Amino acid sequence: MSDVTIQAAEILRVLDLASVVVFAITGALVASRKQMDIVGFLWLGVITGVGGGTLRDLLLDVPVFWVVDPTPLALCLCAAVLVHFSAHLVASRYRFLLYLDAFGMALVTTVGTAKALDMGTGPLVAVGMGVITAAVGGILRDLLGQEPSILLRRDIYVTAAVLGSFTYVVLDAAGVPVPATTAIAVAAGFCLRACAIRFDLFLPIFRPRPGRMPGHRGEVR
Repeated sequence: MSDVTIQAAEILRVLDLASVVVFAITGALVASRKQMDIVGFLWLGVITGVGGGTLRDLLLDVPVFWVVDPTPLALCLCAAVLVHFSAHLVASRYRFLLYLDAFGMALVTTVGTAKALDMGTGPLVAVGMGVITAAVGGILRDLLGQEPSILLRRDIYVTAAVLGSFTYVVLDAAGVPVPATTAIAVAAGFCLRACAIRFDLFLPIFRPRPGRMPGHRGEVR
């Protein structure tokens, strides 16, 4: 194994652990907003931290990452306990949660995309795996925490994950070194999501239009 390959694997390993911790913290912060007990903190922290990566690995038909190495699971538990005793120090937990979630989304998107490419998938599948890794943990967190789902809110979230994943795929195909590819992809996803939060950006939504009246010209009967 070349030095470049080893370096790339180490970078992705660090990012994987960092993303798990960040997402676990967002899950625990939701538990704090819902005034749950310590078990609720642990449950939301773990399911948010490893949920997306678990589904990604199952779809890629590879061993689930936290089953092979329980380090991510232990980090989720530690992060949840830490938040349980420190969440009150965050003045605006919801605003902090949004930006932290944006950073976690950018990290896990990159990790999921890179892992899919390493498994030999095509670019489109790699983007899909990146988005799944980013979105599923947040969906489960919102569902269990009785929060509005990220898929049902009109603000930009999945789109930011697509941008980050697509950026990684393009730069990787162009032969850009892994550290630069990773940094640019994470920055792309996070910046779009952060701008959407800051400036209340969203994609055009579907607006229902009245149907044709009976007898309208061109109506098929």
